[in-house]
Amino acid sequence: MYRKIGILLLMACVGQAQAKVDSAQAARLGQDLTPLGAERAGNASGTIPAWTGGVQSPASYSSGMHHPDPFASDAQLYRVDRGNVGQYASLLPEGLRALVERYPEFYLRVFPTRRSASAPQRIYDATRLNAVNAELIANGNGIRGASAGIPFPLPQDGTEVIWNHILHYKGEQIRIINNQAVVINGNPHYIKRDRLVYSVYNREGMTEDSLDNTLLYYKYKVTAPAKLSGTALVVQDTLDQVMATRKAWRYSPDDRRVRRLPSLAYDSPQPDTSGLATADVVDSFNGAPDRYEWQLVGKREMLMPYNSYAVHQKGIPYNDIVKSKTLNPELLRYELHRVWVVDATLRPSFKHTYDRRRFYIDEDSWQILAVDLYDQNGELVGLQESHPINYYEVPMFASTLETLYDLKRGNYFVDGLDNNEPMYQFDVKLQPRDFSPQALRRDN
Repeated sequence: MYRKIGILLLMACVGQAQAKVDSAQAARLGQDLTPLGAERAGNASGTIPAWTGGVQSPASYSSGMHHPDPFASDAQLYRVDRGNVGQYASLLPEGLRALVERYPEFYLRVFPTRRSASAPQRIYDATRLNAVNAELIANGNGIRGASAGIPFPLPQDGTEVIWNHILHYKGEQIRIINNQAVVINGNPHYIKRDRLVYSVYNREGMTEDSLDNTLLYYKYKVTAPAKLSGTALVVQDTLDQVMATRKAWRYSPDDRRVRRLPSLAYDSPQPDTSGLATADVVDSFNGAPDRYEWQLVGKREMLMPYNSYAVHQKGIPYNDIVKSKTLNPELLRYELHRVWVVDATLRPSFKHTYDRRRFYIDEDSWQILAVDLYDQNGELVGLQESHPINYYEVPMFASTLETLYDLKRGNYFVDGLDNNEPMYQFDVKLQPRDFSPQALRRDN
């Protein structure tokens, strides 16, 4: 009841909700548009093929494996490096071009475009319902009329596009053991974490009334290095973070106490990243959109990290992936894809490390693939990249590695290194009570 009253009060403050699309527009889903709203057809030149349902699990795969590369036999089309980067400038995010120009040892290996993204049928069905029911409320800081699927598969503005990313399907309950690396002055510092994620919005059978303004629960425990081992964090994430803020607690093994964090949102420092990463760069962007104006620039064909199975393979030493200035380009794959381009500009009454961001969002999955980051002087200061694969047994299209390059200082941060760890578990049995501060104290 309190949630409904809060929504009504917010609506009274901001006027009418964003208009829905009509049934005729929604009928395009699964026809000339894919079930999630991308253009089904390829491009005129044939360099982007039609979407035919996404990648299928290869015969060589069995549950629990690191995912074999279904495109391992693809031949490289061309390479973009410092010598020819100007030729491809219109196809590159500004930050990616800067990375190529700055480091002669970094380049892009460009391969044929493979539209591998897919999601479960129930996500497609929910998206069709959301298309005619979902609305923005509270000046874009919340939504109503949506659950489980993409809320705005036919987006009308940039705020709707960013909500599509925030709510795109990333599984239901997952255990992840992986590593992050902070690379300072060319030297990597690794942290290993055991993570649990319990999605509320994307759960099977979820309805809007059942959400209770909850997006997901998240918990991790550091297991290496020894000096940080036992440090733990739990997060309860809300759907509308302006109406009810994110809650987070951190456990310190030094004093064996659980403390409520005053803030783990916006540009508050992300723990254990040496100040390189803000809280809202996890999954390329998360949290409340209220500090920015979101402008939908349009859709463009761009060279993007995609089908990053090579860097995902089991047994690769982490130092073979994490080099002194960038990730190892020989393990990365770039393809030409259509992306939604969205500019986020800081509103005058707010502060943030990044005054402006330009997002490049995959039309097939709504996963953010790259972000250009600018400071208050308009200077390009950073680049984020998401290197995604289709976890085809789910199916789920999500990043296997995320990077953030500090273009001013030459340092960078990478998260998701799991080549020498057990593969994700998608069938763990979790409950919301497992993500309480009491559980954090009990587990440690």
